[in-house]
Amino acid sequence: MSDAGMWLQKTIRLRPRARGFHLVTEELSDALREVRQIDVGIASFFIQHTSASLSINENADPTVRHDLEEYLSRVVPDGASFFRHTLEGADDMPAHIKCGLIGTSVMVPIGSGRLLLGTWQGIYLGEHRDDGGARTVVATVHGQPQRAR
Repeated sequence: MSDAGMWLQKTIRLRPRARGFHLVTEELSDALREVRQIDVGIASFFIQHTSASLSINENADPTVRHDLEEYLSRVVPDGASFFRHTLEGADDMPAHIKCGLIGTSVMVPIGSGRLLLGTWQGIYLGEHRDDGGARTVVATVHGQPQRAR
């Protein structure tokens, strides 16, 4: 890395998960070990799917993840009679709506070689389909390298 800073982009394949919200902070961090070399910077995580989402939320109490899934399932139920986009199953259009509501990317500052999430924050994968499969996240990192001490 040069003193002018560095750019890094990696494609990270997340393992398949059941429908719901899942903490993926550790999985993403493990795939981005280069963050340890950055003094100050930013990491962007973008999920390349229209039926899954990324967000930052409570990382300690798993009932938060349960409640998010429960709420969204009630607000955007599978198989609603007014959906026209149904060829891929009753959970497909609701998954697109949930993705649109929550979003496809998060940005996290980097400091002293680590992601600067708050004490109670973690990165969530929102899996909005029953059988979503493995998900792909593009991580883009920009930062200044740590100086030799």
